[in-house]
Amino acid sequence: MKSRNSLRALLVGSLLAIQAAGPAHAVKNHADVHFDVAQRFSLSGTDRWDYLGLDVTRHRLFVSRASHVQVVDTHTGAQIGEIANTDGVHGFALAQDRGVGFITNGHANTVSVFNLDSLSTVDTVKVGGQDPDAIAYSTALKRIFTSNGDSSTVSAIDVDSRKLVATTDVGGKPESLVTDDDGIVFVNIEDKDAIVEIDGKTNTVLAHWSLAGCKDPSGLAIDTHAHRLFSVCSNQRMAVVDSRSGHVVSTLPIGRHPDAAAFDPKLNAVFSSNGGDGTLTVVHEDGADHYHVVQTLPTQAGARTLALDSNAHELYLVTGKLGPVPATTRQNAHPRAQVISGTFNVMVVRPRP
Repeated sequence: MKSRNSLRALLVGSLLAIQAAGPAHAVKNHADVHFDVAQRFSLSGTDRWDYLGLDVTRHRLFVSRASHVQVVDTHTGAQIGEIANTDGVHGFALAQDRGVGFITNGHANTVSVFNLDSLSTVDTVKVGGQDPDAIAYSTALKRIFTSNGDSSTVSAIDVDSRKLVATTDVGGKPESLVTDDDGIVFVNIEDKDAIVEIDGKTNTVLAHWSLAGCKDPSGLAIDTHAHRLFSVCSNQRMAVVDSRSGHVVSTLPIGRHPDAAAFDPKLNAVFSSNGGDGTLTVVHEDGADHYHVVQTLPTQAGARTLALDSNAHELYLVTGKLGPVPATTRQNAHPRAQVISGTFNVMVVRPRP
């Protein structure tokens, strides 16, 4: 009887040891996860693009295309809809708890509000600033925040009333912005090489933090658990910043012309999409103050923005080949090259098996 009990205890102990070792081993292996461009979907049109939005609940990718938004089924790659009248469209924020999404219209100085199920536009809100660009949603405050690039302000809009709450002067050109779980807003200030911290409830600036070693910060991501911000910058550096003190705890090498960043909390991975050299930099968070570059994945030139599905650990990037720049005319003093027809595509990046 004693030997049988001893054997049972040994087996139970071994099983518990295996179960305990399993997750720890998996977490350790996260540092070795590599990615590949697993699929490409073609999209029509010659318009240029900016940010991407992702509705993981409905499996939809939102692609900004100058004056309209293409909606793509992420399972099939087919375009399943379009949202019109988004003049100078830049970015997206989705309020899943309210069933609506928000789109910044840079030329119109407005935000379009659309139904996530039907894709129909249900409202248009003036932001009180010029050239609304990046946008973020605070679930804690039920507010969206927009970076108004040409007026050096950040606007706060209530998602229920769809009314402008306030505009806050941030002292420079705001770019990407993120919020934490308590309604604090962090925004990159591109022309000041800085991050501004804003109390999203009172719409007051709490701090200006210098980004030493990080020039022209654009994309921004956040790890709310470790209190870390990730700014990607034009001098091919990513700055890791303590979101409580503003202290730069690390900088890492990335590619040229980044414009977006994302953080996967399950993989402890940070991503930078670099359009200048057509790469995706994958950084692993070993600890709050320790990071290393895992991979520089070739994507395609121009793929400078991204959207992350942190549940499936998949990323979406878009780009197309540009034609020649048109001649300057009286009507168009600053012409820009258009996308060559048939070259625009969505890339799906997945972890290697």
